[in-house]
Amino acid sequence: MSKILKNFGLVILVFITISAVFALLNPGALQKSNEIALSTLVQKINDGQVSKIDVSGSDLAITFKDASKATSRKEIGISLDETLKNYGANPDIIKQVIVTVIPPKSSFLDWLTPILFILPFVVFGIFFWMILRQSKNGPGQTFNFLRSPAKLFDSNNKTTDRITFKDVAGLEEAKEEVSEIVDFLKNPQKFLDMGAKIPKGVLLIGPPGCGKTLLARAVANEAGVPFYSMSGSEFIELFVGVGASRARSLFETAKKNQPSIVFIDEIDSIGKVRGVGMGGGHEEREQTLNQILAEMDGFEKNTQVIVMAATNRPEYLDPALLRPGRFDRRIILDEPDIKGREEILKIHSKEKPLAPGAALREVAERTPGFSGADLANLMNEAAILATRRAKKQIDQIDILESIEKVLLGPERKSHLLSEKEKKVSAFHEAGHALASAFLPNAEEVRKISIVSRGMAAGYTLALPKEEKRMRTKSEFKDELTVLLAGYTAEQLQFNEISTGASNDLEKASLLARKMVTKYGMSKLGPISFGKRETLEFIGYEQETERNYSDKVAALIDQETEGFIKQAQEAAAKLLKKNKKLLNKVATILMAKETIEKEEFEQLISAKTIKRGGV
Repeated sequence: MSKILKNFGLVILVFITISAVFALLNPGALQKSNEIALSTLVQKINDGQVSKIDVSGSDLAITFKDASKATSRKEIGISLDETLKNYGANPDIIKQVIVTVIPPKSSFLDWLTPILFILPFVVFGIFFWMILRQSKNGPGQTFNFLRSPAKLFDSNNKTTDRITFKDVAGLEEAKEEVSEIVDFLKNPQKFLDMGAKIPKGVLLIGPPGCGKTLLARAVANEAGVPFYSMSGSEFIELFVGVGASRARSLFETAKKNQPSIVFIDEIDSIGKVRGVGMGGGHEEREQTLNQILAEMDGFEKNTQVIVMAATNRPEYLDPALLRPGRFDRRIILDEPDIKGREEILKIHSKEKPLAPGAALREVAERTPGFSGADLANLMNEAAILATRRAKKQIDQIDILESIEKVLLGPERKSHLLSEKEKKVSAFHEAGHALASAFLPNAEEVRKISIVSRGMAAGYTLALPKEEKRMRTKSEFKDELTVLLAGYTAEQLQFNEISTGASNDLEKASLLARKMVTKYGMSKLGPISFGKRETLEFIGYEQETERNYSDKVAALIDQETEGFIKQAQEAAAKLLKKNKKLLNKVATILMAKETIEKEEFEQLISAKTIKRGGV
């Protein structure tokens, strides 16, 4: 459409140019001001004023006896003598006038005029030829946007990366689930002979970066079938009906090349619950979803097309998508545990020159909560860092520093703290570190630093000692104490507080409120207050519906405040009891800026650490 509008604009521009040329080169505009009529010329001849006439075609160049000149035009096809006589010129006087016949010269207008006459037809011809060229394959070529833009990943194509189950780590249970899909695509008859119906749809559910797309491509390569990949947002276009048309085109292509796999990434963008929008059934997204539902329901028993889809927000999907017969199987992809992280790191370090001392197990221990994509980014950052340092191999220190860069951001070397700010930051981080070291349910301190990274003026890197799927009330209370220990250390040492604790206070307030409203850990009992929605793009939950009274809201605020005060009192008691150790750690931190795990453990080794004995 844009090309057609562009060509049409070009035609209009050409016409404007032609009009301007005609206006400038109009013969009427070239007439000279001294041109006289034939009757005037005859009168002057009879008066004996004309001495010479030069004839060039129908143009007359007249020279008078007083040396003045003029022009005129005679009738075409009639001689000058006959023309003058017809106007009443005296034949005897005409003989006294010198008449010279000059061959007509070729004029610019003589060849420009036919060109300007033919040019519009040529332009129109080119314009329509371009339209016909675009539509040479029929309406399907002209309206190509109605076709599916799905990308084909052919397992037999050697130019593309061949991903197999060996390239997918940390998802052992998910690989076992999809292995049946591979077996069906390779040997469908043995399932059909048993009367088994293979799942038509497989829904991969997991957080971003956990390997949903990677697993789907591995299934296609293991089965050796065409793999059509398309994002949910690619179905929707400006024009009405395009989404449904692309859905039909996608499934038609997959059926022609069966056995095959159709993979729809981020299906929640078109598969959300219907009936909640203003457009009703005529809304474009709903029409697209209806078409996908119809296509999946229309698969015959022996159709060897499997639909795989991925989402990180399954709670928003329409129930019709999740019913048996459509997405029969749902596979949950969790974030990898320590063993899975180590395997993923090995995969992403295959083509990287690791130094002999690089210990991926330690890296896996320091990266709880990292997804497969995070670990791939981590190894890439380590390779970049080693290259920047002109190394030939990636050392362990490069990988460990890359963890901090991924978590907190790059070092802000230009952001220099003043002596007072450095001292405040040192006591703040020392407070966090001591609380983590002495509380029984707190995480283990791996590093303390007052070097600015990202938005933080300093940080205490504390990681869990083991993988956890559940948290207890005691663990939450210790976490609150650790969060408020930096704030309390500032207040204890300087008798005032700074803005450096703002992020800690925000996290503590949010955690304390969750303990009351979501986890039922307060005196209000095992009740969940409010309806919440997870906001993935900013990383926390937001209450979207309030289902409690103002009186209960006041009690919630009271209980939240109680948890915060208890944590602050516990932090103050711990730091007062270990005031000398707090000063010692802060002093060394101001001098060295960074304290690693081993050095920190030596600093507090003289102190008897009794977990829980605060």
